[in-house]
Amino acid sequence: MQAVAAEQQQSKGQVQEVKRVAATLEPGAGSVGQRKKRFQRLRRRLKRSADATRRQMAVVMAAFLAGLFAGPEVDQAIRDNLDLERWFRLPKGHERRIHGRKHAGVRLVQEGATLMPVLDAHKGREEPYRKEELLGYKDAEPPKREQEALQRRKVMRRARSKKQRGSLLAELEQRYLSAP
Repeated sequence: MQAVAAEQQQSKGQVQEVKRVAATLEPGAGSVGQRKKRFQRLRRRLKRSADATRRQMAVVMAAFLAGLFAGPEVDQAIRDNLDLERWFRLPKGHERRIHGRKHAGVRLVQEGATLMPVLDAHKGREEPYRKEELLGYKDAEPPKREQEALQRRKVMRRARSKKQRGSLLAELEQRYLSAP
């Protein structure tokens, strides 16, 4: 026991840091803004630590920061991966039935912001939608980020194709040469 006493002390300190991080993620521990500030202060403190494990914790915290405090509506509805899977259950099943595969594909990831409400619209409704109800959406466009993701997907599909890779490279080279 004496041979590993120092390592145990160090591990206990790291466990305490993990508990502090977990406390900032609990919705009952304050508003989203307050918890985000505590999370960032804790991350900065861990980043300045002499301990390599604590510095690595800060790196992981920085990577997760963007999605952890997405907003109060997400914070209350989706608290863990199981809640996230339950939230995607209906649309995933719908996508599986459409293309007959076990997985729902990347479509939900890339088009999820606009696809989810559409696939979920039937859930709380008995009768079909009337034409008048849908006319307001006929000119709707996906958000810019989603359009960019779809464009990147098209480019990457062409890049994977042996037949289309050459023409894609030529187009990209021409775009690069003509850019100011």
